[in-house]
Order: sequence, then structure tokens, then C-alpha cells
Amino acid sequence: QVQLVESGGVSVEAGGSLRLSCSVSGTPFSVANMAWYRQTPGKERELVSQISARGTPTYAEAVKDRFTISRDNDADTAWLQMDNLVVEYKAVYFCNCRPGIPARDHGMEYWGKGTPVTVSA
Repeated sequence: QVQLVESGGVSVEAGGSLRLSCSVSGTPFSVANMAWYRQTPGKERELVSQISARGTPTYAEAVKDRFTISRDNDADTAWLQMDNLVVEYKAVYFCNCRPGIPARDHGMEYWGKGTPVTVSA
């Protein structure tokens, strides 16, 4: 059974920083592409950042100067460092895992339950 467990979502003031964590079990992390999404009420879930199995990061335009995605394949964990937060970044942040070849479950997609981030003015 694949499990993604997020943590780190709290309430911070605008301008502050947070670090979200996503620990993965049940699938070979080192060949998985990892991503962070966020969702606000009434809106679709949107991609914030992703990092390939080889460690290549990409970012949504809205966050590329504020967020840093990283991973540690020995710890089966991915992180999202969020700096200089603004009120508009308030959302539930979800971890996403897509196992790659040669994982037996390559082609599948897994989600964490989400961790809420609140940014106050």
C-alpha cells in the first residue's frame, strides 16, 4: 500500500516561510516523480512544483521565485520550501507521487491527504 504523508502546514504571517514535507512509503521513491499541488475552495487543484526522479525541478510561474522543491532518495522524502509567503498562497497543499520505470506501479498516481497552509496579512 502506497502512502504519502504530508506535514508542515501551519499558519504564518505574510512574508514568512514554511517547509512542507512529504514522506513516501510502499513504492520505490528513487524512481518516482514528485510534485506539490495546491487547492483553494471552489477552484481546481493546481500544480505548484515538481521534481523528477533525477532531481530536476520545475515551478509554476507564480511561485518560481519563492518556492524550492527538493528530495532525498535515501529518506524517501520530498520537501517544498516556501519563502516570502503572500496571502494568496493560502491553500491546502497536496503531495503527488508518480512512480516511474522500473517500479511495478509505474503509470500510477498517488496523493497525500493534504496539509493546510494559512497566510495572514
